[in-house]
Amino acid sequence: MGWRGKEARISISGDAAIRWVSQGRDDRLNLVHAVRAGGRGSGWRAKKKRKKHERNPEAWKSGAQEEVSYEERTCEGGRFATVEVTDKPVDEGLREAMPKVMKYVGGTNDKGIGMGMTVPVSFAVFPGDDGSLQKKLKVWFRIPNQFQSNPPVPTDDSIKIEERESITVYSLQFGGYAKEADYVAHAAQLRTALEGTATCRSDIYFCTGYDPPMKPYGRRNEVWLVKA
Repeated sequence: MGWRGKEARISISGDAAIRWVSQGRDDRLNLVHAVRAGGRGSGWRAKKKRKKHERNPEAWKSGAQEEVSYEERTCEGGRFATVEVTDKPVDEGLREAMPKVMKYVGGTNDKGIGMGMTVPVSFAVFPGDDGSLQKKLKVWFRIPNQFQSNPPVPTDDSIKIEERESITVYSLQFGGYAKEADYVAHAAQLRTALEGTATCRSDIYFCTGYDPPMKPYGRRNEVWLVKA
C-alpha cells in the first residue's frame, strides 16, 4: 500500500526558534520539532509495508513470544540542510546541532525567510562493531518543497546544503522521550528481527522524532536501518 507523509509546519523567526527550543529540558532537545495537525504533503514519501516478526530469546525460554512490527519505506531524496557534530556523545551533539537548524529554518539565512519546520527531522548515527555509537552525528533537515529549487543560503558556516538520493529503510517505531540508549536498543531489536530476511548497512542508521518537547504522551520516535 502506498502512502504519503503529511507535513507539519510552523513559521518562526530565528530568535523565536531559540526561545522555543529552550522551553524543553536539555535532554529532550533531540525531539525538537514544531507540530501542527494536517498540512501539505512533504518531501518525505514512503511505501508502507508492515511486517511482523517474533523473536526474543528470553521470551522463548518462558514460552512467551514478543512481536516486533516494522515497516519498509522508500524515503524521497532532495536538498537537505545538514549539521555535523563530532567528538561529542550523541545527546550532547544534538543539543548543539538542533538550535542551529532551528535558527536556519526560522529565518537566519541570506533571505531572512522563515521556511517552517517539517517532520520528521532525522539524524544519522554511526555505530561501532559492538553496536555502541561513535561520537559523531549528522542532522538532516529536508528543505520544504517550495524552497527545494532555490534554498536560502545559511549564514552559519556549520550548516551545509546537500543533495541526498532517495533511500529505502526499515523503520521501527517506539514512544517516550528518546535518548541515545533508547535508539541503540531499538536499532539492535530491529536488526535482530531482520536477520535472515533483509540486509542493512552496518556503518550508519537514522534516528527520528516527530514531537515537540512539551508533549508528554503519545510520542513517536523511530530508528531507520538503511537497506543495503
